[in-house]
Amino acid sequence: MTEVEPTLGAGPLLLIAAAAVLVLLLLIIRLKMHAFLALVLVSLLTALAARVPLADVVTTLTTGFGSTLASVALLVGLGAMLGRLLEFSGGAQVLADSLIRRFGEKRAPLALGVAALLFGFPIFFDAGLVVFLPIVFTVALRLGGSLLTYGLPVAGAFAVMHAFVPPHPGPVAAAELVGADIGLVLVFGLLIGLPTWYLGGYLFGLWAGRRYQVAVPDILGAGDDPARDGGSGAPGEAVEGTSPTVADGSAPTRTATRTAGPPSFGTVVGILLLPLLLIFLNTGMSTLATAGAVDEESFLVRVAQLVGATPVALLITVLVASWVLGTHRGADKAEVESVVNSALGPVCAIILITGAGGMFGGVLRASGIGEALADVLADIGLPVIVAAFVISVLLRIAQGSATVALTTAAGLIAPVVESTDGLSSIDLALIVIAIAGGATVLSHVNDSGFWLVSRFFQMDEKTTLKTWTVMETLLGTIGFVLALVLSLIL
Repeated sequence: MTEVEPTLGAGPLLLIAAAAVLVLLLLIIRLKMHAFLALVLVSLLTALAARVPLADVVTTLTTGFGSTLASVALLVGLGAMLGRLLEFSGGAQVLADSLIRRFGEKRAPLALGVAALLFGFPIFFDAGLVVFLPIVFTVALRLGGSLLTYGLPVAGAFAVMHAFVPPHPGPVAAAELVGADIGLVLVFGLLIGLPTWYLGGYLFGLWAGRRYQVAVPDILGAGDDPARDGGSGAPGEAVEGTSPTVADGSAPTRTATRTAGPPSFGTVVGILLLPLLLIFLNTGMSTLATAGAVDEESFLVRVAQLVGATPVALLITVLVASWVLGTHRGADKAEVESVVNSALGPVCAIILITGAGGMFGGVLRASGIGEALADVLADIGLPVIVAAFVISVLLRIAQGSATVALTTAAGLIAPVVESTDGLSSIDLALIVIAIAGGATVLSHVNDSGFWLVSRFFQMDEKTTLKTWTVMETLLGTIGFVLALVLSLIL
């Protein structure tokens, strides 16, 4: 991010940030301007209003846009390809059937949420959500009802794991800045994160699903599901076309490429576990290297770090899935290529809007909003854990990124932590969780995750604010309250 020396005081900067969010909402909700255009326009106007030097305006915009795309575009694109392959092969249907059979139809949202919690341990929010979408869509199509009943528990699970639990970068960086033990942060992240998800993600998702009817969108191949269009194609049968209805009224003849049938439950789980295992390999070897158990410069460690990087892990998984779910089952290579290619079109708009959201957040960060908030809160005198939460909340509202809010708030509160006597290792871990709670609340138009959920679920901005934003606020608030209570008890 371009370093820009703030020329305005804390008050004007905070007013500009608030006005920018209001104008953005007005353009999108009231004037129906496309979200991508609105985000770019408001980012430009905000940079000018914050007196970013004219020579640095374009660089500030493109840096925020590019840095977001660098982390999101590969994950979304590769994740969409993997999801489309799961849908095409019938693997999503197999996994959905197995989950429903084991948990029962009434507990399908719980089953999906628990699975997302497990997969969300090492996988980032963006990648995890995209990989799970075909499964969520398939279950929603089969069982009926609002997509939110199944989608929000899954999205909430990935959001909680991303913010509360190492080895995700936000809590890891916050723990290092505050001086908390990573192991304790992991323990309390799970201890607090699991009930937080159940109350704020699962139960709220059930309530929101009853209140807001959101149909399963025609994206990632969901519209091809036989349950939607009344077709009789079996899972794993790729329909290329049908012959006209014959004179006697019998069913049209399929001209599809016949495959070996849908993959097994174990195969589908193995495909989904592959990126998880690769990322765990990276995390494990990096941890051993940090502890001095292995040489950080060794070839084995470097290879593990390479193949375990999330984009590389997803690339390897897509290549494996193309063979296991495609050509190995008898599908033509050209057909597999066509299926993979078809995944990119629907997510292009999502990627651009997400990047524009990162641009807006980048402008707010470059304008000096973090320093402004630090000045405002310097003399309030709140308890450390409460001040950490408040700073994190304000940073989250102002610039959008949960990871940035986590790391920035931890950096701002670190001097206060160092000067406060009597803080135990448990207190430090709970302060990190409080920061994570603050970094989760009020996801709105400057958060790339807001646009990811809005566009993948094909909800308008108003519905996204009423559902996703409310759920994120519940998750963050519940997590903070639990951390505060534990800090008073332990």
